[in-house]
Amino acid sequence: MSKNVLVTYGTKYGATGEIAEKIGETLKKEGLQADVCSAGKVGDIAKYDAFVIGSAVYIGMWQKDAVKFVQNNLDLLMKKPVWIFSSGPTGDGDIQTLMAGWEYPNKLKPAFAQIKPRGNGLFHGAADPEKLNFLYKWTLKNVKAPTGDFRKWPEIEAWAKAIAAELKK
Repeated sequence: MSKNVLVTYGTKYGATGEIAEKIGETLKKEGLQADVCSAGKVGDIAKYDAFVIGSAVYIGMWQKDAVKFVQNNLDLLMKKPVWIFSSGPTGDGDIQTLMAGWEYPNKLKPAFAQIKPRGNGLFHGAADPEKLNFLYKWTLKNVKAPTGDFRKWPEIEAWAKAIAAELKK
């Protein structure tokens, strides 16, 4: 029987949701069952054998619905394989350098210490000026962050394939 994986995410403008969809699609191509669902809309998670949880990162923080998902399901997540991912920085360059050593939000460090994620994916994000609200446009302009789609799909797919390989062992 194939492993059943939940890929859940928090997104503000949709780019992280698209990353989650790519991860789910890749897991399915690798022979796993995978559901992709926004963290704010996830129902009963008892049927899942593994979890991939991600969020867009804004000012070092995950989206509230992704944070709540982790906090509300901590007991079950500690018993299952979990991978986490974050998307955020726009622009080219080494993701580790752009994230300046950031791994995940300080607020979630105690939870992740208990969950012990098997992997932590950090991915470039996307910022479409047509979708952004005034405050976010202003923030990007003031920090001189580039707009556009900087997601590296082959890296995301390779990360998902590595998850599939581990789950199929």
